[in-house]
Amino acid sequence: MRYRTTIQSESFVFEDLRQVMACASPARSGDSLAGIAATTARQRVAARYVLADTPLEQFLTEALVPYEDDNITRLIIDSHDAGAFAPVSALTVGAFRDWLLSEHASPARLAALAPGLTPEMVAAASKLMRNQDLIAVARKCEVVTRFRDTIGLAGRLAVRLQPNHPADDLRGIAASTLDGLLMGAGDAVIGVNPASDSLPALGDMLRMLDEMIQRFDIPTQSCVLAHVTQTLRLIAGGAPVDLVFQSIGGTEKNNLSLGVTIDVLDDARAAALALNRGSIGTNVMYFETGQGSALSADAHFGVDQQTCEARAYALARRYQPLLVNTVVGFIGPEYLYDGKQIIRAALEDHFCGKLLGLPMGCDVCYTNHAEADQDDMDTLLVLLGAAGVNFVMGVPGADDVMLNYQSTSFHDALFVRETLNLGRAPEFEAWLQRMRISDAAGRLLPPASNPLRGGMAALTALSS
Repeated sequence: MRYRTTIQSESFVFEDLRQVMACASPARSGDSLAGIAATTARQRVAARYVLADTPLEQFLTEALVPYEDDNITRLIIDSHDAGAFAPVSALTVGAFRDWLLSEHASPARLAALAPGLTPEMVAAASKLMRNQDLIAVARKCEVVTRFRDTIGLAGRLAVRLQPNHPADDLRGIAASTLDGLLMGAGDAVIGVNPASDSLPALGDMLRMLDEMIQRFDIPTQSCVLAHVTQTLRLIAGGAPVDLVFQSIGGTEKNNLSLGVTIDVLDDARAAALALNRGSIGTNVMYFETGQGSALSADAHFGVDQQTCEARAYALARRYQPLLVNTVVGFIGPEYLYDGKQIIRAALEDHFCGKLLGLPMGCDVCYTNHAEADQDDMDTLLVLLGAAGVNFVMGVPGADDVMLNYQSTSFHDALFVRETLNLGRAPEFEAWLQRMRISDAAGRLLPPASNPLRGGMAALTALSS
């Protein structure tokens, strides 16, 4: 179906809704690399005019990736909740954008609406929004999850403690973990990206982290971010797995390039639930995504990278995950060229994920060959904090020595919490007070005697 509009006597024709979406997107290097971006600012504006007048229901009848060719499209259409969609079913994308920004879009109504929205609908709305609009709507969406603590409550910001080591050295991982805990980080998860795929090494990391959590009674969860198939093997071998991790994408072909299928994810969630390791909840999955992954796998089908990213969230929400985060700047400048594009993409991803009912976090990050720096990340961190992001990363010194990219540090989390008056997960905050790491207001206490400080003896025992 062709879409047409005229602006100041200049006519524009778009071959289908997929082209309208791509041309309406804010400029970014990935869409230009794919050859689907608007070629002029006027064409971008024309696409947005067309998109604003497009009924939301059109996305239920005109699939951007064919239904018969893609299991993510089938998941989106087959799981759509028409009853939840009913309150906005008569709206165009432009009217939906206005409704989202109105007082009628309360947190309760947004939560009830989430099952009725498709990724394409929320991606379309985001393309008509300024950054402040994305923040204003996302902060109204409260998505709460639980395993050993409660993540996503309003006025709180959790941190994934990321103690990566280039050689998977247990002492190095334990030292970074201790550093993060003493800085008040780790309530989202203590999550290690392994350098190797060795099952014995992965099992050793899981057992060391589990012993630390159990010994000090820390209300948090651990995760070794191995491929889901390796995690299934670890579970079968009796390893103490809290969360199952997997990177996912927005098309079936994209996920196959990552070595994952819906059936495998179904099996992994069932296996993790059977372990019954959560103390206050059963959200056992952790997903990571990122704009550009479908393009890098030649699996985007001409769909713009931001919409492909939103489609990955449809797969994520099937599993009621504890955590989902967009690793926004990690894939590189070929897809998000500079700080401005990274900031915009992160706000889009957070907005889309939250509207779809996901517990969205963000790895506020960039690679060293991108046109970005730590000032851009400071800006994005504050914007996401204002938008109500569920969690961010805590990396020693903000410099990941294993993955070789720049992220946010334990100190950055302290800064944004203090600046925006954000607390930690309540159970974790109470633990910090019991351990005399922080006071009742959440501020770190001066160095003093507590069961973790001076913890090299415990560290040696745990990692030996």
